Amino acid sequence: MERLQLRGKCFWKRNLVLKGLNISTMFLLLILAPGLIYCDLNGTRAEDAQPLDLSPLENIQKKVNDLWLNLLYPQLYEELVASNRSAYAVCAVKPSTKLDADKPQVTGQVLFKQAYPDGKLEAIFYLDGFPAGTNLSGRAIHVHQHGDLSGSCDSAGGHHNPFKVNHPHHPGDFGNFYSKGGKIIKYRPNLMATLFGPHTIIGRSIVVHEQEDDLGKGNNKASLENGNAGKRLACCVIGTANKNQWVNRSLEIAAKRKKRIARRAQNSRA
Repeated sequence: MERLQLRGKCFWKRNLVLKGLNISTMFLLLILAPGLIYCDLNGTRAEDAQPLDLSPLENIQKKVNDLWLNLLYPQLYEELVASNRSAYAVCAVKPSTKLDADKPQVTGQVLFKQAYPDGKLEAIFYLDGFPAGTNLSGRAIHVHQHGDLSGSCDSAGGHHNPFKVNHPHHPGDFGNFYSKGGKIIKYRPNLMATLFGPHTIIGRSIVVHEQEDDLGKGNNKASLENGNAGKRLACCVIGTANKNQWVNRSLEIAAKRKKRIARRAQNSRA
């Protein structure tokens, strides 16, 4: 039996050497995670430690999430464990290079925030480049499987669908968004996607579609796969970020909301 030391946690596993850790070993660790025996920095075996206030399944899920995050994003993991703060991510949206000249050139950002380890994902959508006026048809926005934009938005693959369910129940099915004055500025809480664990959306892509999502009600195969949302107008790859952009956009949205409420109150008194 050999003891493995991995960023503040140690694991006991026969004939498994940490030196030379590669992708295959990482996935082996993840598969074996429920059977690993954890111990603390002082070498205390898990069975000697105080019991966690978690159900067995929740405890296993937390360990898998910790291990996954530790291996893929060690700096982010250390920051989260040390300060118990939220994680942030950003996606810098750019137009597809395969669009016809008359199509909207959409740019902007999608920002994410999530409390570690099991908070609900929040997002701010800040996009520009839509036709002026109010778009009554809506634009579908989804998380797609791959972070590969070598073929522009077309190489992002299908929807991120780790649970093999029909659309619109994929974790990254964000629904329809409506532009005003050529922009989409929207805050969305309680999203199903996550920044943590094996189903993280970090490293995957976001695609802004030309048409409205039919939410799986189109009575055809494509409706249950992608909502018949049409061409891919713009896309980006989701990456980790600091909190600064989230804070700035949040303050901007809050200020606009305050002005809007004040304007409505003034109109109601007139």
